[in-house]
Amino acid sequence: MPLDSPLSVTDRIFHAELNPEVAQRRLREATEGCEDGELFLEYRESEAITLDDGRIRSASYDTQRGFGLRTVQGEAAGYAHAGEISEAALARAAETVRAVRQGRSGTLDVAPRATNARLYEPANPLSAMGFAEKTALLLEIDAHARALDPRVVQVMATLSGEWQAVQIIRPDGTRVADLRPLVRFGVNVVVAQDGRRETGSFGAGGRFALSRVLEGGAWQRGVAEALRQALVNLESEPAPAGETEVVLGPGWPGILLHEAIGHGLEGDFNRKKTSAFAGLLGQRIAAPGVTVVDDGTIPDRRGSLTVDDEGTPSGRTVMIEDGILRGFIQDRQNARLMGVAPTGNGRRQSYAHSPMPRMTNTIMLNGPHSPEEIIRSVKQGIYAVNFGGGQVDITSGKFVFSMSEAYRIEDGKIGAPVKGATLIGNGPDALTKITMIGNDSGMDPGIGTCGKQGQGVPVGVGQPTLRMTGLTVGGTAL
Repeated sequence: MPLDSPLSVTDRIFHAELNPEVAQRRLREATEGCEDGELFLEYRESEAITLDDGRIRSASYDTQRGFGLRTVQGEAAGYAHAGEISEAALARAAETVRAVRQGRSGTLDVAPRATNARLYEPANPLSAMGFAEKTALLLEIDAHARALDPRVVQVMATLSGEWQAVQIIRPDGTRVADLRPLVRFGVNVVVAQDGRRETGSFGAGGRFALSRVLEGGAWQRGVAEALRQALVNLESEPAPAGETEVVLGPGWPGILLHEAIGHGLEGDFNRKKTSAFAGLLGQRIAAPGVTVVDDGTIPDRRGSLTVDDEGTPSGRTVMIEDGILRGFIQDRQNARLMGVAPTGNGRRQSYAHSPMPRMTNTIMLNGPHSPEEIIRSVKQGIYAVNFGGGQVDITSGKFVFSMSEAYRIEDGKIGAPVKGATLIGNGPDALTKITMIGNDSGMDPGIGTCGKQGQGVPVGVGQPTLRMTGLTVGGTAL
């Protein structure tokens, strides 16, 4: 293998502390009689520098190193982890996870297939710029934003990144490794006029070098976009409330798709029949034309993975095809229990967490309509360009999302911006209310983090412009 392959790099990181033959023997002993299991080794460097109101408010650099050892028997799993990589710690962990067998015996599942795919450059993105250079850039961002408009009263900006090296060892001796860069740039701008203050934001990132989101005028365009949003909000009026037609813009509004629908299509929720979509495989659950995929194979995207955290190559899973429910995203355990193949969606936040089915990049595919055609078709409604926070109940599918940038639509034209609008609905029901699908599918700029059962992982979302009929909008207009 090449000297700089992910496997050789991770061998140098981990096996100076842990003899690979000893690790393999301990793993075989721990998983004897079990259906599955793995040893997950992780090293991570992370850095974040934050500017607020002309000063560097925080700067952090951290390294983490540890392992997670798992055994799986049926629906039960044993998991032990340690923040050190040593033979003694592994021996203690192996003794702990053996208890999952409880006198039962199973046949060890086959290891994931190998892959030569490389979806991102393996280089550590933290070393490309020094600390002094990064802090100087943040101060330049602050000065630039204030120079653009005298109404700017506060600027907050963040540069963050991490480099994760993982090696997954399986009982049969199979070893899989991955080197994962991740960076993010974010800026918030606060403007004030006549006693009113409003905020706009921009963020970008992905699995590449930090220069990708900073060079060639990229950060200047980000600051300009944050300022534009803030000035739009400065002119906004109270949002109307009631049932109305809603047009969702392309890209980041796909976060509604992710939260209200995507979680309900994860294998564990459907196996346990706690999802609103449980038992509906092969049935129509969405309007004709709605096709939703989870695709972890898009190069450089925030949610992409060469292999998941069980060693399975990432894939492209069609979950909904032309409105019909076709499949769920799976880790190894839930796939085995449901009698289907794993889809490369077994993910974990770190070595201290057990893997479970998680989304990567969740995308609705294009339809036939132009965005202009969709806007013209709406007599009266709301055009939601960006979303802020939201909440969803996986079991019922009910959701509430706040719109951070939205406009009235009146007689087929985009009108005044509105403030304080929330979108209220039910995920399964909302899928049936899609009446027009745009041809402008886009991805979010690389800012998403998904939470599930206390674990956070980077994800991507995407969709074209959508027209949805009969949704409830909560507003602030009296």
